[in-house]
Amino acid sequence: MAAESLNLHLLTLVLMCLLVLTSSTDFNFQAVFNFGDSNSDTGDLAAGLGFRLDLPNGQTYFKTPTGRFCDGRLIVDFLSKNPNFTRATKTCPLLLLLLQTFTLLSVCPIIATSIEFDFPAVFNFGDSNSDTGNLIAAGIESLKPPNGQSYFSAPSGRYCDGRLNIDFLMDAMDLPFLNAYLDSMGAPSFRKGCNFAAAGSTILPATATSVSPFSLRIQVNQFLRFKARVLELLSKGKKFEKYLPAEDYFTKGLYMFDIGQNDLAGAFYSKSFDQIVASFPTTLVEFEAGFDTLYDQGARNFWIHNTGPLGCLTQNVAKFGTDPSKLDEQGCVSNHNQAAKLFNLQLHALATKLRGQYPDANITYVDIFSIKSNLIADYSRYGFEQPLMACCGYGGPPLNYDSRISCGQTKVVNGTSITAKACDDSTEHINWDGIHYTEAANQFVSSQILTGKYSDPPFADKMPFLLKLKF
Repeated sequence: MAAESLNLHLLTLVLMCLLVLTSSTDFNFQAVFNFGDSNSDTGDLAAGLGFRLDLPNGQTYFKTPTGRFCDGRLIVDFLSKNPNFTRATKTCPLLLLLLQTFTLLSVCPIIATSIEFDFPAVFNFGDSNSDTGNLIAAGIESLKPPNGQSYFSAPSGRYCDGRLNIDFLMDAMDLPFLNAYLDSMGAPSFRKGCNFAAAGSTILPATATSVSPFSLRIQVNQFLRFKARVLELLSKGKKFEKYLPAEDYFTKGLYMFDIGQNDLAGAFYSKSFDQIVASFPTTLVEFEAGFDTLYDQGARNFWIHNTGPLGCLTQNVAKFGTDPSKLDEQGCVSNHNQAAKLFNLQLHALATKLRGQYPDANITYVDIFSIKSNLIADYSRYGFEQPLMACCGYGGPPLNYDSRISCGQTKVVNGTSITAKACDDSTEHINWDGIHYTEAANQFVSSQILTGKYSDPPFADKMPFLLKLKF
């Protein structure tokens, strides 16, 4: 594990422990004065004594030596800018004291060792919530800055200012970010899995007006071709082994699903609420068919994310929430959220059915709806200032969203050139571009997933590190 990655894991654990130990919100300081050694030295030895650090120090984040004895950031760097937690924890001297005074185990004896959540590879199917570059690689759309600015420093094929939930989850499993199936640039490695998710994708087959042609059925077919090609190349010798998953990874790997949002959200433009709900059984038959195909191919470990609160997405509030009577107490569109709840009930029932049908399979259902709903309902408690307004958009408060222009674009509208720009601090916003979450919100959602309490069955006791978060 890289040093910076280890620093992030240690920081996360200490922050979580502190949050368990205290519910105080008084840790809000204008400055931090740090005393320590190389574990928190950001350049004093190098500057004071002329001590020189050479590459590859600094390579992971700064791209050059920065006076830190590390390939990237130190724990103190993450403490000063960590969007996952409230502003109160961003500069907390108590945390530095904990780090310098105790070992991690003495502060936080909640680490468990287990190999039951140890997968050699991940194969992901979904839409823009987990697309790491497929739709862009297909040439169907393009992304412009400021997309990617918070982590990748440039658009990365993700509809976000930085990392997605799947990126944080891969990191938690100590696996590299998943390469997109269609992205052949930059010598991608598929050793640890492959991502078939594409923005705009649906469970139901695509139509002539669909944003993405890569419905779940197409993604599963892409997997079948991927697997066949991998096995073909592996049979020719060891030349490709370092780039491709081993044959047994297809059985031992984790198969993740995060799809369905577009089936619901798109339907509201042409169907009534009752018609949408009536379509759920057909949609889930299609989902089950994809699941069955993967099972028949040897897949045994499945992770199914449900659909989030669609009525709280800025785009839907702007389009369907002009009548205040259609909004709930959070300012979200009631019908959209009610449809998502009903869909999730049926998806959960399907997961339960599949668990009985395939007793040798491990099927985990993850309640993303509850995690995101809790975040929006109690956003200030978690350090956010804007629950519904888009960070990157046009129009200003209250929503900063204009459907005519997407994040990073410049267009002439009514004779005037306008640009959808990013806000000053994306860590204050839950919504990035009207449809997708910011990296800060994704990091929060991921931290909640990793508690295991939003899953059926709960998997906290199967994590390689047992996280017991209590905000």
